[in-house]
Amino acid sequence: MLDGHVLVLNRLYQPIQVTSIRRAITLFYKGDARAVDRDYVSYDFENWADLPHQPDQSFIVTPTRNIAIPDVVQLLRFDRMPRQEVKFSRGNIYIRDRNRCQYCGKRFSTSELSLDHVIPISRGGRSTWENVVCACLNCNVRKGNKLVAESGMDLIRQPIRPKWHPLHRLQGRKFPEIWKNFVDVAYWSVALDQDV
Repeated sequence: MLDGHVLVLNRLYQPIQVTSIRRAITLFYKGDARAVDRDYVSYDFENWADLPHQPDQSFIVTPTRNIAIPDVVQLLRFDRMPRQEVKFSRGNIYIRDRNRCQYCGKRFSTSELSLDHVIPISRGGRSTWENVVCACLNCNVRKGNKLVAESGMDLIRQPIRPKWHPLHRLQGRKFPEIWKNFVDVAYWSVALDQDV
């Protein structure tokens, strides 16, 4: 239960990240954050803890009371703009490519995927967003150390650097309705099969 997700806002009500319930409650209890409810009212820990939890809310049980788990917290001392760059990593490439082999187009679990350099390193390719794609094991072996044109294969789509978004790592999962009040409307209206 404490490993669920809470949307984190900066002081200016801009979404900056999604964190675990455990981390959000810690920030909240220490006074570094306030809970924000569906009516945009913010609460410190003591005031929030005194509120009765709603039937649709998850809660934590303490020896003296049940405390509703907030869906959104606002940091009190952080007013910077959200980070604007997605870290180049294996996991983020899987997310960008949606666990789909970029040669055959089939979806696989991460354990059945590898990463392929479109231009092989031995031919001057580099490990960058624009040169690394998900590939199933069969397609990766078939392409080998060749350029895409030499292998007789085609890329489904050219690899690009993804745009950062506070919900980047949680794409495709269900979110609390209140998050839509703080996250850009364009995010919610983009079809899931399109890349953002």
